Amino acid sequence: MGLLDLMANISAALPTVPRPPRRPSLYERLFWTFIVLVLYLVMANTPVYGIPLGGAAQQEFLLLRVVFASRRGTLMELGISPIVTSGLIMQILVGSKLINLDLTDPDQRKKFTAAQKTLAIFFAVFEAVAYVLGIYTTTYHLNPVQQILAIIQLVIASIIVLLFDELVQKGWGIGSGVSLFILAGVAERVTWGMFSLSPAPGGGYWGIIPETVSAALQGDITKVFVRPGMTPDLLGLIVTLALMFILIYIEGIRVEIPVVLQRYRGVKSRVPLKFIYVSNVPVLLASIFYSDILFFSQIIWARFNPTNSNPYLNWIGMFNRTTQGIKPIGGLVYYIQPPRGIDEVIADPIRALVFSASLMALAIIFGLLWVELAGLNPRAQAEQMVKSGLDIPGMRRNVRILEAMLAKYIYPLTLLSSIIVALVAITADVLGALGTGMGLLLAVGIIYQYYTAIAYERALEAYPLLRRLVGE
Repeated sequence: MGLLDLMANISAALPTVPRPPRRPSLYERLFWTFIVLVLYLVMANTPVYGIPLGGAAQQEFLLLRVVFASRRGTLMELGISPIVTSGLIMQILVGSKLINLDLTDPDQRKKFTAAQKTLAIFFAVFEAVAYVLGIYTTTYHLNPVQQILAIIQLVIASIIVLLFDELVQKGWGIGSGVSLFILAGVAERVTWGMFSLSPAPGGGYWGIIPETVSAALQGDITKVFVRPGMTPDLLGLIVTLALMFILIYIEGIRVEIPVVLQRYRGVKSRVPLKFIYVSNVPVLLASIFYSDILFFSQIIWARFNPTNSNPYLNWIGMFNRTTQGIKPIGGLVYYIQPPRGIDEVIADPIRALVFSASLMALAIIFGLLWVELAGLNPRAQAEQMVKSGLDIPGMRRNVRILEAMLAKYIYPLTLLSSIIVALVAITADVLGALGTGMGLLLAVGIIYQYYTAIAYERALEAYPLLRRLVGE
């Protein structure tokens, strides 16, 4: 029995969500999706028992929180990190053929999903232990009993999140739990930044809408156009709306390749390739890479270098513990944290330049790697076209010929789309967009997916014959 089979067998002993006995209606699926969302928000506002929420909840590293839909000091401390990490690792292992699985085979697909679930539980335990022993214990001086209780709470919360994701994906809801939680976190941040009546550090309201109204009544609206620090400002709101419209527009752009369907007597059609061919995956992978550096650097600093006195560890990350939480002030971590707003760019242009250049380079590298590892390269697409009986007019039905032709489209699209999503993320962060650049990319992509999924479900309900044709 191999390691993959062992992990799949372990998964059989874990709690699971059964598939619905019949296909729920669209409104039933929306209802269960809403219930899962509400329960997630409840957990995201429930503090870990034994850990003081004051102070801990303010230790915000937005990149880490947005990508993993987590919230400091609550049951959602780990967020979707175990699920995302395990999913990426399994996808890369299968795509690179280090694990030989045919995901088109239902049985092997089932084994893949079961092994991924076991790996997610493993990461949940590992990350919970790392957080509690590396950060919570050094910050709050927990005794062994408190440490064990905190670890148990975080692991159980991660298992519940995993079950939420299963419930949504197995047909009870729409989309995936992972996407839903990310969207909820970004939407909450954007809404809070727009409408919050909480006081801002520099005076006035935190939310840019009430602060703009207040400034207009006072006759001086210019003071809210750019505000210091991470406080939402009018420039950030304008950039947020503009980038959302741009992202929605480019999400709908397609590059169409003419094909002939041989099985249907040469009917002509087109195969659409998304202009943003790799979606937001390059920036997402870069953000996860940054987040992992941030995660471990916090643990190393809190455990071994809380006074920034060790020169051998300072290059990883130097931090300062303030009333606003832990703030990076030097080292690698400082330069991979995006500057939030024009004032931070002006204060340290080198940091802005290093962050922008590194994110752009990583986005291109991860974009090209993802195309190769995820089966999106010209070779895999050509083989898929041949299996589906698709031919390109004027060309012989040969995988190598199709591969060479598709390479002229796929690699330029990969490079261009990686650059575009990186530029959007950089622009949003530098100009102080609400919800961060990565958050906007993820949110718009997820909203577009939900729009297409709901439209598809409505079409199936309106036309029962269509459901038979697609095999639903």
